[in-house]
Amino acid sequence: MKLYIAEKPSLGRAIAHVLPRPHKKKQGYITAANGDCVTWCVGHLLEQAEPHHYGAQYKKWAMIDLPIIPKQWQLKPKPQTSAQLKVIRALLKQADEIVNAGDPDREGQLLVDEVISHLKTPITKIKQAKRLLISDLNPSAVEKAIKNLQPNQQYVALSTSALARSRADWLYGMNMTRAYTLQGQTVGYSGLLSVGRVQTPVLGLVVQRDETIKDFRSKPFYEVLANLRTLESPEQFFKAKWQPSESCQPYLDEEGRLVTKGLAENVIERIENKPAEVTKVKQQNRKQFAPLPHSLSSLQIDANKRFGINAKHCLDSCQSLYEKYKLITYPRSDSRYLPTEHRHQASAIITAIANNNNELQQACAGTDLGINSKVWNDSKVDVHHAIIPTLANKKIDILTKTEQQVYQLICLQYLMQFYPPFQYVETQVDVSVENGAFSATTKKTVTIGWKALNPEKRSKNKELNDNEREQSKLEQQTLPTLVRGQKLHCDNGTLITKNTAAPNPFNDATLLSAMTGINRYVKDLNIKKILKETDGLGTEATRAGIIELLIKRTFLQRQGKNLISTPAGRGLIGSLPESASSPDMTALWEADLEKISHKELKYNQFITPLEHQIEKLIENAKNVKPEKLRGVKSEKPNYKKRSKKRKTTSKSA
Repeated sequence: MKLYIAEKPSLGRAIAHVLPRPHKKKQGYITAANGDCVTWCVGHLLEQAEPHHYGAQYKKWAMIDLPIIPKQWQLKPKPQTSAQLKVIRALLKQADEIVNAGDPDREGQLLVDEVISHLKTPITKIKQAKRLLISDLNPSAVEKAIKNLQPNQQYVALSTSALARSRADWLYGMNMTRAYTLQGQTVGYSGLLSVGRVQTPVLGLVVQRDETIKDFRSKPFYEVLANLRTLESPEQFFKAKWQPSESCQPYLDEEGRLVTKGLAENVIERIENKPAEVTKVKQQNRKQFAPLPHSLSSLQIDANKRFGINAKHCLDSCQSLYEKYKLITYPRSDSRYLPTEHRHQASAIITAIANNNNELQQACAGTDLGINSKVWNDSKVDVHHAIIPTLANKKIDILTKTEQQVYQLICLQYLMQFYPPFQYVETQVDVSVENGAFSATTKKTVTIGWKALNPEKRSKNKELNDNEREQSKLEQQTLPTLVRGQKLHCDNGTLITKNTAAPNPFNDATLLSAMTGINRYVKDLNIKKILKETDGLGTEATRAGIIELLIKRTFLQRQGKNLISTPAGRGLIGSLPESASSPDMTALWEADLEKISHKELKYNQFITPLEHQIEKLIENAKNVKPEKLRGVKSEKPNYKKRSKKRKTTSKSA
């Protein structure tokens, strides 16, 4: 008997659907006509053992016991799903062959592998197990995946990476949470001070942004525009911006902005009614290719910007589109590329989009299947690929409004791959007036290309501040035909007074963007060199949950679309060492976990240094009281009942 172990019931039913009929539905599994069985987990059936399982003394929180570092790790069955674990135990004993059908990511790999191992499956069966990778729950895609089973041993590194993450979360989160909660009590704070490997640096980003906004003081800065005209056609006017020379550096701020009004006024006085000359004309034809199809994070960012959908609601909609309606491929993907073998499905997928969404029929009709987008790249596809529409035919009027919006974004991003690039001409003109350098750059659209589908036709100008709007006007002005050496006349100069603007508070989109591109926020230059631009905090599957967890634990709150830190959140970050509240350390951990999954780093090379690091952090916590929490009132955490459908993530994430 071949036993398929799926990650969740919906995936199990999709597998059983394509197996020989008739089926026998039993409690916790389905048997096919050929004797093969399909069973399933319900998220994680096992969880890391609590500290008291390693020693009864750990049931009571005490600083003297910290840090707690297990010598022999233990997993315990989750009480609410123990019945299903018993079902799998019985089936494993009968099985001749095992198939791991977890979700196509490192968590899905571990989730099934740890059950097989925990139930003491014979090592020969484990070594002979197969791996079923399903990214599309439609029957034809499932059948194809079943015909392409691979050795499960091939994915051991994925399991190891997920196991290292799980244990790191336990070690760090449990020890640091106990230490700071106990220390918080010494200064009168009575609430739980949850500290996590990912959640705390994310909170640190928000706190730092909030403090920057609070302390921000707007300052004026100045720009000078020369109002120029040609001698041949005096009616041909254009504007060029003054470019401060090296000698002006003492009058500029760190961003290169002029902060001395007198110097700006002096430039205006010097150039009034003076001859000018074109010193450079550079014209370039530029192309901008379509953005790639979405990963989960890019989709969540886009959905928040476009429709104000928060990260969790976007993920929930994706799960529904994938599991319930089978309209999209596996949603918890971090990839934005597609395997070349998928290219032959393009025509059928575009037809399905047109059938499902009347609003996109014109967009579908405008596609050109002859266009070869860079999305087709086998070397960029690992366990899973970008989120794209499937061949399923279902009218979108059966979906909720949010599901429709998310589906539309996924469809548009896919259709863009079959549209030509956006093309424009960029012209830069440099002008000299009284030995002062002035420059004008304009962009003129040649071919709209994929931007015809761009959903960012929202009120983009409303999102620009005054400074950005002024720059946009300059780029959109029409320049006369000019050549190098051409004589011009400067009628006068215009003084533009602008004000520095505080950064905007984080919202779901910008915080997710910070989490996925954490390299921008890392302070340590040595760590910055190690990280790639795509290295991030957390995973595609956990980032939305991290934001919601910080809100539930009363460290963050929503104010409209913005995410703002609470007094408790600010107090916690102010009490922690910088290494715990900045993204540097955690971003490096994430990079190491990725290396483990690609067999570039061993488990012990990651976990042993981590244990030493935690010992030092706990020693620091014992010696420093969290004074920033003195006088801060703790609020009751807003915990809601956990959804059974959602994949369980580590409590200390």
